[in-house]
Amino acid sequence: MDKRHLPVLPTVSRRSLIRSGVAASAAVLAAPKTAFASFFRERYREMTPAEKREAVRRIVAQAKRDYGVTLDVGTEDVLPHVVFGYALNLSKCMGTRRCVEACVAENNQSRNPQIQYIRVLDLVHGGLDLDTSDHYFDPQEVPVAGHRYLPIQCHQCANPPCVKACPVEATWTEPDGITVIDYDWCIGCRYCMAACPYWARHFNWAKPEIPKDQVNPDTHYLGNRPRAKGVVEKCTFCIQRTRLGRLPACLEACPTGARVFGNLLDPDSDIRYVLENKTVFRLKEDLGTEPRFWYYTD
Repeated sequence: MDKRHLPVLPTVSRRSLIRSGVAASAAVLAAPKTAFASFFRERYREMTPAEKREAVRRIVAQAKRDYGVTLDVGTEDVLPHVVFGYALNLSKCMGTRRCVEACVAENNQSRNPQIQYIRVLDLVHGGLDLDTSDHYFDPQEVPVAGHRYLPIQCHQCANPPCVKACPVEATWTEPDGITVIDYDWCIGCRYCMAACPYWARHFNWAKPEIPKDQVNPDTHYLGNRPRAKGVVEKCTFCIQRTRLGRLPACLEACPTGARVFGNLLDPDSDIRYVLENKTVFRLKEDLGTEPRFWYYTD
């Protein structure tokens, strides 16, 4: 995992804690083996192969206890020469929220309390005033005449303020452009939520509730594996799918073909075609976050 984008926080970094020989380490050394491994766990790609296998074993065992489901936890690394980008055609979005439903199902989001990575805003009278928008709209049919719809999710910023805000380096941006969270290291302080201008991070106030028959067993360590109470979670461009060459679930579910996803480094990709041939804009671009999520119109 590329750490070039991470802030240097020597007072709280894991390496400085280990090197300084803090007093707590003595107690941990005397604790059971699992506590020892948990305390000294480094970021996922810094683990040895044996430590990776142990982490996966632990996650699978926990999911079996909590949900009665056997997970397949992937460890796929970044694809070479790939930086992911996403674009959404506002001319085609009809506000069906099929993308929201697919995202919840694919990414094992809690049903109670409810967590949804995608928010679809109803822009009244077809305007672009986010302050007067409504993401709780519930008409009998969509689209409603004169209304425009604006889905918002993680914009996978190249300059993410959430990463800078995290005091324990539990979130970072991967070389393929996906900002991820180590859910085992997140302390739930929610600084990243306050820093994100896109409302893209969500806190688990209670143990996530997912019906056994709705748990998606195809997961990734840094993606859609079930999360615990007290951590922040977010969209990862369906890392468990896209690192295998598949498309995000929200894109496949869109009934109007409003969504485009692909490799920004590939000049022949659909995403590059959109960027080079359509009128595009990025939300809150003035903040300097450099999002890799664009909007465009026909």
